[in-house]
Amino acid sequence: MSWILVALLAYSLLAIANLMDKFLIDNVLPSSKAYTFLICLMGLVVFVAAPWFLKWPGFLPFLLDITVGFIFSIALYFLYESLRRGEASRVLVFIGGMTPVFSLLFSILFFKEHFTNNQLIGVATILVGVLIIALLPQSRTYLTRILKKVKIEQKSFSHALLFALISALSYSLYFIISKYTYSFQPFLSAFIWSRLGAAIFVFLFLISKKDRKKVMAAIGKKNPNKNKILVFVNQGFGSAGFMLQNYAIFLGSVTLVNALQGFQYAFLLLISTVLAIMSPKLLKETFSWRIVVQKGLAIIVVGVGIYFLTI
Repeated sequence: MSWILVALLAYSLLAIANLMDKFLIDNVLPSSKAYTFLICLMGLVVFVAAPWFLKWPGFLPFLLDITVGFIFSIALYFLYESLRRGEASRVLVFIGGMTPVFSLLFSILFFKEHFTNNQLIGVATILVGVLIIALLPQSRTYLTRILKKVKIEQKSFSHALLFALISALSYSLYFIISKYTYSFQPFLSAFIWSRLGAAIFVFLFLISKKDRKKVMAAIGKKNPNKNKILVFVNQGFGSAGFMLQNYAIFLGSVTLVNALQGFQYAFLLLISTVLAIMSPKLLKETFSWRIVVQKGLAIIVVGVGIYFLTI
């Protein structure tokens, strides 16, 4: 199979997983901490490979692997929190655009790398795309107009962008530190240890009585929500997309596979637009032709920026 087809299939699956995340956050597991708790615990399934691939790296590398897991959990929590407060299409493009920008900055800071002309163009282009997303108009209902007149502004979307920014920052740290740990450890061994770190971190959510009740309600038998099975289905989509993305890199060019990430955003926009028309309450997306055009423009701009960033 062509690496292009594999990459397109991977990004299609990842786009579906992203939209299902939004649905699950809004309708099944409204607590971002509970959802993060479940996902990180499910990540421990990789320990079935421990007898063959897990190796003791030494105390300091072990602490670094655990820290990587901590950072991943933080990135995941803020991703879900931003999805809970904002629209999937704009939040995910915002995170997808800012993550490579932060990664590049951290590479320069920690590894003393230098900007190339293409990277400068890529960073500037991505920031333009992110700005287009940030300036997307919000829905204007009768209630929101009344609130605005009495000087009560809705801050949900601004909070969504703030949490998305923290998520992008955390993901970039995760990728940078992971790359460093893979340089002196076997890939699968370091990855398995980091999943343990993610699971350990989310147990901190149980300290708060309020959060503990939400987590227990989400995973307990008292919650009869049949849609909970979608959590496992969604993990299947996400895991398959991630594996196919890496297989496409194995078959073809890393640069070109990364550049095709723009297809994920385009597919995400297509699905979210169709759902916004057919079932507006499903993903709570604001729909108008102006917003669709603006989102499409942002996706193209971010895709071009990522391409220049990776060449």
